[in-house]
Amino acid sequence: MSPLPFPSTKRPAGPPSIPALVRTRVRAAVRRPARLTPEEAEARTLLLRLCSLLLQYPDTELAAARPVLTATVESLAPSPAVEHLAAFTSWFAGQDPEALERHYVEMFDLRRKSSLYLTYYLHGDTRRRGMALLTLNQRYRAAGWDTDGAELPDHLPVVLEFAALVGTRGGEAPLRQHRRGLELIHRALTDADSAYRHVLAALLTLLPPPTEADRAAVAQLVAEGPPNEEVGLDPYGTYGDGEFAPPGTFAPPTPAPPTRVPAAPTSRTEGAR
Repeated sequence: MSPLPFPSTKRPAGPPSIPALVRTRVRAAVRRPARLTPEEAEARTLLLRLCSLLLQYPDTELAAARPVLTATVESLAPSPAVEHLAAFTSWFAGQDPEALERHYVEMFDLRRKSSLYLTYYLHGDTRRRGMALLTLNQRYRAAGWDTDGAELPDHLPVVLEFAALVGTRGGEAPLRQHRRGLELIHRALTDADSAYRHVLAALLTLLPPPTEADRAAVAQLVAEGPPNEEVGLDPYGTYGDGEFAPPGTFAPPTPAPPTRVPAAPTSRTEGAR
């Protein structure tokens, strides 16, 4: 099976090898990312890439890669994140491809509370969202990562790939900044009884635990929704070749192509050698 294409024009390095990963256990996150061993860092990188892949639109290529994704998750050392991903891939592998596409559109394109565009939860329908998108794109460029512009920079699979490439501190900073939005997406997917809740749950195990302020803010988001501003949306301007605006005022861009998937081991024994 050919590798899945990566959604950027520049990629610093390929995915870590499976054998090195199956011998490690991902360290639980605390308030700030701890210093990881090289093996732990590789395991965390692969988990982030898997989350990125599994949250992308399930087109024919991604659907065809389901056996590889399932085998990759099965090869990993046990951890809370791996347990959640295993629950998802078990469901993912057994679904009809057309049903997968319909479910994805229903969960992520038609529901504002489970949209994958993270700056919406922090800034809502305000001018500040446009600045947040520009700032996020500048962060990517400063780190030497040039995306192809197929997706907005706050699309969760894009943010996850950046985190995997750059590492726990700078790379995962956008995920920590938008933790409350991630909590809201997880809650919305749980309420909808969507298997995608397992992917969000896996991601949340890698981040610092929520504070009381985080919980209160998520409850407020659930009750009131993100900030709203009826005027001044024009200053959002343009991003790349197309216009951007908050969910509900535009058709979501075409999903970015999936990232590359590491070759699966032929067996758990082989992966452990």
